[in-house]
Amino acid sequence: MHEHNGSVVVINTVPFVQRANHYHKDDYHYCYVVEGKITYYERKVGDKDLPKKHLYGKGDFFYTPSMMEHCMYFDEPTIFIALGGKTRTREEYEQDLVRLPSLHDEYMNSQKKGAE
Repeated sequence: MHEHNGSVVVINTVPFVQRANHYHKDDYHYCYVVEGKITYYERKVGDKDLPKKHLYGKGDFFYTPSMMEHCMYFDEPTIFIALGGKTRTREEYEQDLVRLPSLHDEYMNSQKKGAE
């Protein structure tokens, strides 16, 4: 067996909430959607373009590398598993994290402006 020194977290979320809106300086993670769906936004740190939007549903597995701004939005109850490369002690996690304004809101506001 391979040793895993990272973290495994099961996250159960309610509808109409956002998670993340940050990037990791060194850490990365994989996510597996157990139930529900995730609207996922991402862009490289420093990129000024709109974040890319992806839709993931039950059974989907996706990767977030370090230095990638990301946000998750949930339209329905969702359960997903996050497999991180590093441990998830509060101190280590916060030192690696850079919080951001909402990528979901930025994307949605750009769509409203484009429709005007």
